[in-house]
Amino acid sequence: MKGGFVRKTLDLLVITVGSAIFAFSVSLLLEPYGIVPGGVTGISLLLNKLFPVLPIGVLVLVINIPLFIVSWRLLGHQFLFYTGYGTVVSAVLIDIFPIFIPAIDTEPLLAGVFGGLLTGVGLGFVFMKGATTGGSDIVARLLKFPFPSMNIGRLILIFDGCVAIMAGVVFGSLNNMLYAVITLYISSQAIDGILYGLNVERMAFIISENIPKIVESISQKLGRGATLLHGEGSYSGKDIKIILCAVKRQQIAALKSIIKEADPKAFMILTEANEVLGEGFGDYNSMI
Repeated sequence: MKGGFVRKTLDLLVITVGSAIFAFSVSLLLEPYGIVPGGVTGISLLLNKLFPVLPIGVLVLVINIPLFIVSWRLLGHQFLFYTGYGTVVSAVLIDIFPIFIPAIDTEPLLAGVFGGLLTGVGLGFVFMKGATTGGSDIVARLLKFPFPSMNIGRLILIFDGCVAIMAGVVFGSLNNMLYAVITLYISSQAIDGILYGLNVERMAFIISENIPKIVESISQKLGRGATLLHGEGSYSGKDIKIILCAVKRQQIAALKSIIKEADPKAFMILTEANEVLGEGFGDYNSMI
């Protein structure tokens, strides 16, 4: 019971930090230079420009209500609680930050670049804990069900890109639209970097004449298990065994050394694996 309380408290702390970074970027870097970040926040910025009396944060909360209703059924109560918390924190801070902190004085391009970076980092922290800040973030999470192979950052980029283009058309500013596209791209890369890039593992396929020695060394020296796949040589027609093994990036050099020592003529293919779940790697409870 106590452990669950501590875990949820830490989750909310990370969501708070991520939401604050996101709000800081939107209110002090992007909005002052007319750069629309896309999604519900971008739509709220557009409406605020047309109707200045409507606060951006309030618009974000109002537009998110129907999305919360949909996500309640499909994504669960905890998701709604965490997302509601993240949305409220970010929306409130978007309206509060400009009151106490002046907009950052810089070039629009730099504002777009660093605004996109901070936005992506902030959202990455929020997504890491199974929450969102509402808007297209929720839509992206919902689309992970029918399109599980697509990264969150790319899904958000599609939706937010449409909003950025719409903003350029509405305000007739090609420069601002291009700045927004740069911002969105950097943001999507930062999100995927936080969610996936820090945990990019390697998948090794090894064909060798000394399979037992390599498997034993992988187990003893790397502490990793391996799976033997059965194949057939296309030229020789001989039955062969293929080692399938997932390793951490920092273990690649050691793996190469193991193979070189056991069989210098071995054939190995190394490929990236965005996520590896199971013993010694990721936890299924933290899937995005």
